[in-house]
Amino acid sequence: MADDARSARAVGRAWAGGAGRAVASLGTIRRFDGPRWPVALQAAVSMAVPVIVGVAAGHASLGTLASSGAFTCLYAAARRPVDRVKILPIVALVLTLCAAAGAATGPWPLATGAGLVTVTAAATALTYAFTIGPPGPLFPMISFGLAAHVSVLEDGVRHLPFGTVVATFAAGTAFSCLVAATSLLRPAIRRAASTPLRVLITGPRWDRVSTELFVRAMIVAVVGTTVSLAAVDPERAYWTVGAGLAVIGARPGRAHAVERGLHRIVGTAAGAAVFVVVAGAISPPPLVLALILGTLQFGAQMLVVRHYALALVCITPMVLMLAGAARGTEPTSVVVIERVLDTVVGALLGAATGLVHRPRR
Repeated sequence: MADDARSARAVGRAWAGGAGRAVASLGTIRRFDGPRWPVALQAAVSMAVPVIVGVAAGHASLGTLASSGAFTCLYAAARRPVDRVKILPIVALVLTLCAAAGAATGPWPLATGAGLVTVTAAATALTYAFTIGPPGPLFPMISFGLAAHVSVLEDGVRHLPFGTVVATFAAGTAFSCLVAATSLLRPAIRRAASTPLRVLITGPRWDRVSTELFVRAMIVAVVGTTVSLAAVDPERAYWTVGAGLAVIGARPGRAHAVERGLHRIVGTAAGAAVFVVVAGAISPPPLVLALILGTLQFGAQMLVVRHYALALVCITPMVLMLAGAARGTEPTSVVVIERVLDTVVGALLGAATGLVHRPRR
């Protein structure tokens, strides 16, 4: 009995210590060695230019949807430019296929829910088994969710036709690959020997870490989707699941999950508040919106490797603008509050899956 009491006290101290470290991390800026601005600038250009082109062509909403292709160049950020140009087309294809699945199931909530779980499972298995690295399965799932979001039925008719959604996503991801390839214009980089693709993407390899991350992702996908379908709003399921996947990230461990969950909640709430204040003060024209989106993307990518919550202050208003503009609407205060609540649920769920982790003694 005494041993049980001591064990319980030890567990309590461990949890309290972990919570204290998570709170303390909100005041810590991590050091990041190496230049981050090239990837941040590529992501900003990949997001802003499609919006500008869409406005010029008279299809602002399609331009905004195409700007989601900027997710492509967030991958393989630590790789050399000559190696990134080999990996990113594969990422672009995966994101486009996920968007096609979202567009195909968008009009039917139950099919969308089943697709969300399936896409999450497939993306998680691929990114972990082949060690793709951050941001992992998050953006394949987000691509699915955004495509489904703009494919819902309105008065019995799709908001956007299937072919339009897929072609727009494909164009956006292809443009992102081209932007990343501009780094090869520098002769010194272009002459560097590239690594064979089979060496860059190794696998499939399945180990203890991959298994843990996959199980946790599936818990988030199944529970988050079920709760959204049964008690909330099917259209919001991808937001809840996305928050949970972002918390899981690509690292195992309970402390990491608690810290990411806290940062996700605090950063999203602060970013939503910024969006409400700015949206209430100004209603930017489309070209100004493009510059705002590009600036937010640049800021998010500069901050995400240093302080996750601060990065979300940029990411949250950016995603709210993307989702609203792609549907041709502006998120209301009610919608913003709903998204914050969805994030809280998803982040708590993602942090709770940290209990799956069994530390080695």
